[in-house]
Amino acid sequence: HSSVDPSIPSALSNNDFIVFFTNKIGFIGLPNMKYYYVFLFFVFIISVLGNTVVMTVICLDQNLRTPKYVAVFNLAFVDLLGSTALVPKVIDIFLFNHNSITYNDCMAFFFFCYSFLSMQSLNLVALSYDRLMAIMFPLHYHVKVTHKIMFSLILFFWLLVFISNIMAIVLLTRLSFCNSVVINSYFCDYGLIHRLACNDNFPSYVLGHILPVLILWIPLVIILFSYICIGHALGKVAASEERVKAFKTCTAHISLVAIYYVPILISFTMYANIHQNARIINLSLTSVVPPMLNPIIYVLQTQEIKCSIKKLIQIKSIPLLSSLPLFS
Repeated sequence: HSSVDPSIPSALSNNDFIVFFTNKIGFIGLPNMKYYYVFLFFVFIISVLGNTVVMTVICLDQNLRTPKYVAVFNLAFVDLLGSTALVPKVIDIFLFNHNSITYNDCMAFFFFCYSFLSMQSLNLVALSYDRLMAIMFPLHYHVKVTHKIMFSLILFFWLLVFISNIMAIVLLTRLSFCNSVVINSYFCDYGLIHRLACNDNFPSYVLGHILPVLILWIPLVIILFSYICIGHALGKVAASEERVKAFKTCTAHISLVAIYYVPILISFTMYANIHQNARIINLSLTSVVPPMLNPIIYVLQTQEIKCSIKKLIQIKSIPLLSSLPLFS
């Protein structure tokens, strides 16, 4: 390695490479940022509780063990793990001023954060497939959406995410860092890491442009195309009540898509025009808010889950009532 900033440790090998995060660099001129991280902590708690409830209800209710709820369970599972991988580490870094991380830990941090955030996007594709088949082929739905098909689809998505992120890490390990190891972000951001390299980072640069297309934009195009097909199919339905009833089955999924993609679209389209503080806050909220809202939306907008929760509460309350003297 060539000359190194004296404030940076001289050892920059893959085993003891240090990546720094600083409040001064992360957020410029914003006082009382500790309250923002406390807010992230409460968002994390709500996300963990909500997704755990959804997963538990699906496991306990036999009626919810359908292909559709395989995808819903996987979405809750991914949201739970994604929040757990990101939020505690971010709070530890910024709120408790542990502003350094080893190279290997940074790679692990990157892998898990990117994997779970990517799976959120791809899970929405699986759910859009379910809605597309349910509305366009209602009589053949149980043939076109089976447990085998849904498990195969989700397994393919997991393999795609793992392989692409492992490739990204392999390319990062080829890089040398001569001048700075300070990442101006709230987590181990792939794009910011490879831009710090002082040797050839072109493969990482190319992969950094391919991954968003593969993980974000192609899934979004597929989802939008599925709803164009759904709209075309519903347009052929004569009765307006039937159209409304069919469309209501899509409202939960549409809400999830909007919550996930709208902030990302804003971040990408206004990336060069918004202040660094606003960009970091927007990206961090994009990462933590959807996992919190997803279970709330599914509980409030999905009739099957609401009925299942009511039924489970009644079943649990019967032994409690029978144990009281008035009912014994």
